[in-house]
Amino acid sequence: MTVRFAGLDLVNPVIAASGTFGYGIEFEELVNLEAIGAFVTKGLSLQPMAGNQPPRIVQTASGMLNAIGLQNVGVDEFIAKKLPELNRYPKAKVIANVFGNKVTDYVAVIERLNDAAGIAAYELNVSCPNVHEGGMAFGADPGALEYLVARARAVSNRPLIVKLSPNVTSVAQMARISELAGADAVSLVNTFMAMAIDVEKRQPAIRNITAGLSGPAIKPIALRMVYETAKAVQIPVIGMGGIVTPSDAVEFLLAGATAIQVGTASYADPCAVERLSNGLTRWCKSHNVPKVSSLTGALEIPWLNQ
Repeated sequence: MTVRFAGLDLVNPVIAASGTFGYGIEFEELVNLEAIGAFVTKGLSLQPMAGNQPPRIVQTASGMLNAIGLQNVGVDEFIAKKLPELNRYPKAKVIANVFGNKVTDYVAVIERLNDAAGIAAYELNVSCPNVHEGGMAFGADPGALEYLVARARAVSNRPLIVKLSPNVTSVAQMARISELAGADAVSLVNTFMAMAIDVEKRQPAIRNITAGLSGPAIKPIALRMVYETAKAVQIPVIGMGGIVTPSDAVEFLLAGATAIQVGTASYADPCAVERLSNGLTRWCKSHNVPKVSSLTGALEIPWLNQ
């Protein structure tokens, strides 16, 4: 069940996604942190952020809208209070999600994290649709993305993963730009811009008006984007978007993902990431798959050769 990408060795390809797994330590009584491939922390900024005002989460027919607004304790408190607790799990792979309003913010956060022990990699968040500065502004502008990734790569002493936005004309193009600028891997997709309306109040259901849509509703679109991106780049792709079952995970692997991230499913089931990890193991055994890594990019399209 092991997979390797960007210099990281994971016990399995199932990763808990940023923003849905706290800082990891909050799940220690629910999930064996050393039995999952890795987990990505909440986004870490240079200064603490309170996030958006509520309401900021709304359930939809087949998913969830959220506009949390990247609420977090800030990088310094994470290093001082969260990371020492995580270090009690030396085999756990901790991926720090990093964001900022300016390029210099991203750089400063990475430089602080460089001196901290117990972090396996960085995930550069250039795709959050729920903040008014930074975030998706970098992920939607090819020039800005290239500059940011190059600056982040120059100061990072750990593998650099770039988390891409689906709210662009071509996510594959943004992945290529990230690769050329020095990214070691890309993860996709983040949430889709969406909204909901309270018809009784005739008001937006979310205080931020728009929000990010996640969950099963986005899976077919996310899967297509992972497939297109995996064909466009040489670096590993981490797929996400509506993964709930082991079969969902296998679809993303077949489409070209080396690993997958589980997000919204953790809201319905806090043990979802470990459940999926175990379920994927059982799926491989029942389908006589000796190595899960053999599934990556193994999609067959026989009629193209006819």
